[in-house]
Amino acid sequence: MSLSLPLSAPPKSLCILRLSALGDVTHVLPTLRTLQQHWPQCHISWVIGKTEASLVCDIPGVEFIIFDKSQGVKAYRELHEKLKNRRFDVLLHMQAALRASLASLLIRADIRLGFDRARATNAQWLFTNARIAPQKRQHVLDGFLEFAKALGLEPAPLRWDIPIPSAAREAAGKMLPDESFLAINPCSSARARNWRNWSVESYAAVIDHAFETHGLRTVLTGGPAANEKAYAEAIVTACRHTPVNLVGGTTLKQMLAVLDKAAVVIAPDTGPAHMANALGKKVIGLYATSNPERTGPYCHRELTVSRYPEAIEAEYGKSVEELRWGKRVRNPEAMLMITTDEVIECLTQVMGSNSD
Repeated sequence: MSLSLPLSAPPKSLCILRLSALGDVTHVLPTLRTLQQHWPQCHISWVIGKTEASLVCDIPGVEFIIFDKSQGVKAYRELHEKLKNRRFDVLLHMQAALRASLASLLIRADIRLGFDRARATNAQWLFTNARIAPQKRQHVLDGFLEFAKALGLEPAPLRWDIPIPSAAREAAGKMLPDESFLAINPCSSARARNWRNWSVESYAAVIDHAFETHGLRTVLTGGPAANEKAYAEAIVTACRHTPVNLVGGTTLKQMLAVLDKAAVVIAPDTGPAHMANALGKKVIGLYATSNPERTGPYCHRELTVSRYPEAIEAEYGKSVEELRWGKRVRNPEAMLMITTDEVIECLTQVMGSNSD
């Protein structure tokens, strides 16, 4: 079958390749929903990481094909076995990482659509035969929507619609306070030189203020990693008003249910911040080492407390506009630029709007 872009008719089959991470997988969903709205008869498959699949694998109308990176070479062999007798009309190669590009070699497709040359890092352009339109300084979510545009589709109104099973809601309900609460996901993922976490003392100050001023108890969320658990325990110890500590104590679906019940969410640049955004929650993002205009909570970037421009200037002696889009700050002290007063001011703004 010979196809060219933009497509003149709906494809019979399409494969999304986006393995990780949680935030980015969440950002893909409006593109997926656009595909489903315009092409309801198209068979959509998604090659996705194991952890990420546990968040979205119950979305109706999508075949999820798990790629478990922890299995090493075995993961590639298993992907080959699953797809060796299949061919797709279109592959959306939505991850500019070598691991994903190697996996893409096992996905046969007529059109292999990837990022434009500027965004096709790690030589992703070598693994595709078509590119999305180049755009400067886009949010990651908008960059993914460029894939739909390249296919000839007008992006649909933003929808995420991540299912929350009743069992997850019931389990979360048993862990949560009866009254309104603030959810804080204090940690980002543990990666080399990935300094995105605010200080323990600053979180504790906001938690105490939320209780004393707004009557909000705090619920801490997070994953099972040892560093996240230790960080949460340190925050609990530093507080006068003890938060409910659910870090490492929920599945992803249960965490989603917790976030869905929150009055407001506070988090640095991390997957649960984007999960909360997908639920329609007001998210106060804490950003200094990454650019919130690229990776901030999409719907409420006005609530972000950002010291990214100042951190960039301090680290590189240049402005944000002078550097590559999305340039990271690799300074463990950068998040200390964010003050508790700034975060409290945003919390006051949100709570005032919630009472209107």
